[in-house]
Amino acid sequence: MNKVKAALFDLDGVVFDTEPQYTEFWGRQCREFHPEQPGLEHRIKGQTLTQIYDKYFSEELECQRPLVTSRLNDFEQNMTFTYVGGFLDFIKNLRASDIKTAVVTSSNLVKMQAVYKSHPEFIGLFDEILTSEDFEKSKPDPDCYLKAAKRFGLTSADCMVFEDSYNGLRSGRAAGMTVVGLATTNAKDDICELCDTVIYDYCDFRIENY
Repeated sequence: MNKVKAALFDLDGVVFDTEPQYTEFWGRQCREFHPEQPGLEHRIKGQTLTQIYDKYFSEELECQRPLVTSRLNDFEQNMTFTYVGGFLDFIKNLRASDIKTAVVTSSNLVKMQAVYKSHPEFIGLFDEILTSEDFEKSKPDPDCYLKAAKRFGLTSADCMVFEDSYNGLRSGRAAGMTVVGLATTNAKDDICELCDTVIYDYCDFRIENY
């Protein structure tokens, strides 16, 4: 019998290979509003919109938040959502093995509507979909993953987290769950200390080994 009873997935960089698109979007915003910090778009990877605003769009730039939010919403409505290699077969095997599945993302409902439009099958792949509207605290706080476990009536020991960002990995760790790092956004050597194992895609990953 599998030890893992629930697999909890972040969205960007974990289910969909979208990070290059976000780097392009934030690159444009950073060059416009923070030309004094070249490469800032790479340093904010994995941060929530609230975290980006608090650190980089405060004081005199706070008035620009509505503009950036509007641009982001428009951008996300036209994104390409390509599954990470092997993901579809992997999650179908999980469900066939009676392992619960959930998306646990900092994305909002507006973004998710774009996902559902692009992939009508998406909702049927998961037992639960938790978005930013469901959490009181953002990653790296464990709140989101603990809430996901609670929805299934499971403990942290029953759950495996799949994450790519530093904040997400720390969130899974803080929740006391087994953490699998996806080296889709950050290099393997940079995230290995924050997770139990690192993978590049799902093609050869076997959850029954945990």
